[in-house]
Amino acid sequence: MESNRTPSQELQAILDEFAGAKKDASLFVKEAAEHGDIVIGSFCQYAPMEIINAGGMHNVLLCGFNYDPPIPLAETELPANLCPLIKSSYGNILGETCPFAFYSDLIVGETTCDGKKKMYEMLAELKDMYVIHLPNVPDRARSLASWKAELIRFKEALEARFGVEITDERLRQSIRILNQERSQMAQLYELGKLDPPAATGLQMRSVMTAEYFMLDKQNKLAKAQRMLELMRQQWAAGQGPYRPEQHPLRILVSGAGIDGVIDKTMGVIEGLGAAIVCYEGCCGIGNMRRPIDESPDADPMEAIAEKYLEVPCAVMSPNGRRFDQLRNTLAEWQVDGVISITVHACTPFDVESHTIGAICQEAGVPFLHVRTDYSPGDEGQLRTRIEAFLEMLQERREAER
Repeated sequence: MESNRTPSQELQAILDEFAGAKKDASLFVKEAAEHGDIVIGSFCQYAPMEIINAGGMHNVLLCGFNYDPPIPLAETELPANLCPLIKSSYGNILGETCPFAFYSDLIVGETTCDGKKKMYEMLAELKDMYVIHLPNVPDRARSLASWKAELIRFKEALEARFGVEITDERLRQSIRILNQERSQMAQLYELGKLDPPAATGLQMRSVMTAEYFMLDKQNKLAKAQRMLELMRQQWAAGQGPYRPEQHPLRILVSGAGIDGVIDKTMGVIEGLGAAIVCYEGCCGIGNMRRPIDESPDADPMEAIAEKYLEVPCAVMSPNGRRFDQLRNTLAEWQVDGVISITVHACTPFDVESHTIGAICQEAGVPFLHVRTDYSPGDEGQLRTRIEAFLEMLQERREAER
């Protein structure tokens, strides 16, 4: 039956598997916990998956991108004007509506922002927690030694708590697998450079999110590789997501914590006919292209520390790496416009949106900044602003012909 599928059907089946990864993972995690496997829940990519996986443990992203019921529940204990990602993360655990948190033997937090740090203090009363303290200066000479020491403490804490041994060889094996994941994500982004793109932005986002829920890594790598092959083949045959004669507006989406607003932002952008060709921020192309050093003479813990210290998150100061990444992406992806999406009360990314806009102005690329949260009610306003921005871009493109 499998061999009778057309390439289009096979590709859709793989994309459906990625889209359903979170649902499938809930069953996987339940069965793993019942079998005595160790499950580690985390909130952010600063939780070093290489170390967790090297200990034979499953690392899963915790719920934190939905409004009801977690946010109203969280607001009974947390300030209403707090970031929705923080409130949703806490509310899902408080109300036991996140199966991944329920089955986690340990939850790993990271000190990326003040709101999270204080929330973790309260969360520690509900679940066993380990908080990794992140340096906020992305300077190798000033921060690498302390960051490496912090990751070593984390490794040793996992070993002591769960009776596992995380050797250098296991770390190197884990590094190799996760480097393959990053490389595949970079290749997926690069399909957006084609005109018309060979993948949609919503497909990219679905695959990006699935990385945290497809816990059978070898299966995930095989499926992603086949997906990339099929997308390239379909595009070459003129059967990609856009017709060959289509040249949709090319949009770069910027921001973090935006998976809770996909339908009313990214869904609207592509629903109106534009193409999201890449993403900018912590999960931007520069971060995906840069692997962890796999060489046998490299200290794996130092190599991991170096890589994670370079993540261009807005909590880093100064954050020149993010701005360099943006400049390079604007040119390489030939974007028509940038839409920066900021969730309410995410101060670091909101402040940096000013610099993002200035860089776009320097490059002659129109820029739109929208603020929203996970609650309903502003869908119409957002759609009006996005639609007007896309109309302006289309008029600009036609005037330049």
